[in-house]
Amino acid sequence: MDLSELRAFLSVISDGSFSRAAARLGRTQPAISQAIRRLETDLGQRLFDRSSNPGTLTEAGKVLRDYAERVVALADEAYRSVRELEQLQRGRLLIGSNDAGIPTLLPLLQKFHKLCPNILVDIRRVHARHIPVEVMHGNLDFGLMTFHPRDRRLREVALADDEMVVVVSPRHRFAKQAEVTFTEWAQEPIIFHNDPSPARDRAMRLAEERNAPLNVRVAIPTLDGIKLAVEMGMGVSLLPQRYVRSELRRKQLVAVPMPELRLPRAVRLVYRHGRRLSHSARAFLDIAITCAHHERGDGKAQTPAHGSPLAARTSARRRATTGRAASQPRRHRATRREKAGYGGS
Repeated sequence: MDLSELRAFLSVISDGSFSRAAARLGRTQPAISQAIRRLETDLGQRLFDRSSNPGTLTEAGKVLRDYAERVVALADEAYRSVRELEQLQRGRLLIGSNDAGIPTLLPLLQKFHKLCPNILVDIRRVHARHIPVEVMHGNLDFGLMTFHPRDRRLREVALADDEMVVVVSPRHRFAKQAEVTFTEWAQEPIIFHNDPSPARDRAMRLAEERNAPLNVRVAIPTLDGIKLAVEMGMGVSLLPQRYVRSELRRKQLVAVPMPELRLPRAVRLVYRHGRRLSHSARAFLDIAITCAHHERGDGKAQTPAHGSPLAARTSARRRATTGRAASQPRRHRATRREKAGYGGS
């Protein structure tokens, strides 16, 4: 028996007649009849009770129907999987993120484009509180956020650790201090994002508890705008450390510890559990998991799942580069202050 015969068999059952099955499959009725006869000859059993209504199964036909449905479904799944391999050469990934997630996302995209150079990665600017709903509805393949998703149908990969830090201009008096108190910071002209956030809410609650009103002077809709305003000396702010790393290295900004308002957090990649991922989405997820282990120091990086696009291509590249020597310079040990991103290093 072959797949075309099993499809013809199932079509006769579902359509209730040989002629309707032939029309749906784009074949002639004699061709469908011959396919059924070949099945019956191979099995040595009648599959349809021809003394009653067309499509009525014998006991042997009922047994075959169960197996035929499984075989055809498995064949269809195999066909879809092979066709989806083409999506590694063309296709699109939709990722939602706010401004703060971009510095963590870009290194992943750099690695992903080496693996899948022809995939369009469309990054949508989405407020963090909207990301879980957009991912659940299938409007996004992935989303970046810094809090645990409440919906249990969502899964997360903790990509990197981050922390909200006080940032000031190198010319500001705080830049020379080892740390700053909350009261000192609250009295300075403060530049905040004009969207609510957990960090802003925490600062406002602490201000009420300490009876130290925040001196908010400017509200800006983008983190880039806030960075520029602080660099110009217009005030101080509270920003994600990863978002100001470049400015700290170039000494355009200085991060100052404020022990009373430490806000550590993790940048998380979220996706819907149970939803069938495309090959390109699966490859991106494999890269994210591997990079997360390296970034967070969780030990040996996780090996991509056997059979995944990343595993297949990684294996091929390893074979192609066998025998090439590779060396990696030793890194200096960073001080605690450098690891925290303070002091502009």
